[in-house]
Amino acid sequence: MTTDTIDLSLDANPSPSTTLSAKRDWTFFHRHGLLLVVLSPIVANLVGSVFNILYNFWQIEPLLSQLQMARFSACWQWFNLVVYPLAVLLFLIPIYQLRPIHHSLINGTNVRDEDLEASRRKVVNLPWWFLAVASMGWLSCIPVFPLALASLNEPLSINVVIHLTTSFLIASLIAVTHSFFAVELVIQQTLFPVFFQTGTPANVSGTAPMTISQRGLMWSASAVVSPVLSLVLLILVPDATQTAPIFAVVVAVVAVSFGIATSWLLGRLVASPVLELQSAALAVAKGDLTAKIETLRADEFGMLIDQFNAMIAGLAERERLQATFGRHVGREAVKQILAAQDARDVTNTPGTLGGTKQMITVMFVDVRNFTAHSANAPVDDVIAGLNLMFGEAVKIVEQHGGMINNFLGDGFMAIFGIGGNPSASERHADDAVNAGRKLLTRIEALKGDFARVGWSEMKIGVGINTGIAMVGSIGAPERQEYTAMGDAVNVAARVEALTKRVGHDLLVTEATLHALSASDHFTALPRQEVQGKCESLRVYGLIEDSERTTEDNRSQ
Repeated sequence: MTTDTIDLSLDANPSPSTTLSAKRDWTFFHRHGLLLVVLSPIVANLVGSVFNILYNFWQIEPLLSQLQMARFSACWQWFNLVVYPLAVLLFLIPIYQLRPIHHSLINGTNVRDEDLEASRRKVVNLPWWFLAVASMGWLSCIPVFPLALASLNEPLSINVVIHLTTSFLIASLIAVTHSFFAVELVIQQTLFPVFFQTGTPANVSGTAPMTISQRGLMWSASAVVSPVLSLVLLILVPDATQTAPIFAVVVAVVAVSFGIATSWLLGRLVASPVLELQSAALAVAKGDLTAKIETLRADEFGMLIDQFNAMIAGLAERERLQATFGRHVGREAVKQILAAQDARDVTNTPGTLGGTKQMITVMFVDVRNFTAHSANAPVDDVIAGLNLMFGEAVKIVEQHGGMINNFLGDGFMAIFGIGGNPSASERHADDAVNAGRKLLTRIEALKGDFARVGWSEMKIGVGINTGIAMVGSIGAPERQEYTAMGDAVNVAARVEALTKRVGHDLLVTEATLHALSASDHFTALPRQEVQGKCESLRVYGLIEDSERTTEDNRSQ
């Protein structure tokens, strides 16, 4: 741990509106949380004391002689004057130590790292400290009172010892366990939000928060074992005053009352985070990735809440990544890249993501006469025209199950047949051709929009080829590109270039024609020589069908 300070402000010279604590509307309970922690055990200890007093009055005092009664009265008076104040003082020691840090955090001033860490540790362990102090105060009664009575020159009945032990044991279980729950609940509600403005209590080292099973044992001891034990003893131990039935009713009332109180406390401590997790999970299932559980816990629920919030943050980041990255490489490419990355993470495969051989359809699109137009038109108009064309192209290509993996200046390359659609491998040629036809029709329909940015003669050429290609992330480990490589891609690029020569805006290869479900709207063209190929290439041009074009326009 370093000795650096934690600056809770957002600026070097923070104002009240920019400090971290100023963002929180600290309530009365947060500002006076330490006082509330001190007061939280009072009710349970008072009830335990009342139980002890009634038990002594009904069951013990009638068994004592006059001299023993005087010693008994003197003993509890001295005990209350010495032991209980000492227990209260011990409980206040960590509270006093936390005051300056609590005050600084409430007011947004700086706190050293080691001081904050130590204070967080005290806050998480504070219920255990109280449990130790309170148990010491109550259980020390068991040896003190019998020994004080035994020191007299009168014989001490074993029934008195049994009743004294029972009285203090039951009262301590009632007081200590319920006080522990109350202290823990108050700490979670008032101190955790202040001391854990950053970080969570579940990650503090050197702490031992009570587990769910431990809470169940404490509840059983307080609400079940203590009342049952007292009733059994009332039956087994001789009743000198014949008041056992009346006291049994009192014990039953106390048991029921504290059972209800304990159930409420456990409900706040156990059921509340479960309901919050359920609510947040349902929100995430509906697509709300802003859901977050604000409850701060140091026990198993704290770890679960931290992991849940981290999971939601990861999902939100993945969604943001897909949305942001998808604007650059296409949504389908993002899905493919992330899926490949996940597969690599699972198998721990080192190196680049690599690629796989797939049967795909590749489409190249290029703007006609771009060089001549860009030489004479303003740059802003050139960019506006390209963005208009690319915007329509992205929508149309993705609507038909394809992805534009990169833009090539005044054109782009699109791939069909690699999506998550099970039938994509069967109809990717149809999808590519339909997308190409739709794009040509759309460009014609937007002639007026292109004219407004100086592109009155916007024309494009579309070349499509089907074949085997290597698809995946290619490049160096530090910089990769998701693309397709191979002869099928090269041929598609050459076919697009032929559109200017043969006078057709859309050309397909023989491989694509054979992969189509219907090829009647294409006509065979003379074989074409293309660069990089020894043999001439057979291509097919789209038949200009005015009826079909009209139908496409209506679909817009």
